[in-house]
Amino acid sequence: MPIVINASTVIPDSEIQFSAVRSAGPGGQNVNKVNSRVILEFDLHLSSALTLYQKRRIAGSVGHRMNKQGILRMQAQRHRSQAANRAELIERFVDLLQKSLQPTKHRVPTRVPTRAREQRLEVKKQRTQTKRTRQAPRHLDDV
Repeated sequence: MPIVINASTVIPDSEIQFSAVRSAGPGGQNVNKVNSRVILEFDLHLSSALTLYQKRRIAGSVGHRMNKQGILRMQAQRHRSQAANRAELIERFVDLLQKSLQPTKHRVPTRVPTRAREQRLEVKKQRTQTKRTRQAPRHLDDV
């Protein structure tokens, strides 16, 4: 079943590889016997479902999850069953790609209001005056 990222982007199952290995951490005999950790591998550079622009956006935002060969690697081992870990992993993968492909809002530069600037300077003057009153008086003889 293909993975839907957004209205225009669908990743076919053939481009995603899943593997299962033994999970780490507590869990007793279940951890020692069952391959419940699921690893997802997605070759970003070879994907035919994504445009070049989308690939660049994803590569820039996934960080350490992608190796030098362009393979995005994620894993899940929270649950005791392989199916639950796989479902969680797909959900996290979709969320990661959706966040990567969201358009960034460009900041519209604005001016600092005149009143805000005046208030800032007034606070600075008050602080200066407070510090001046705390100082020991200076004698002209010391200069």
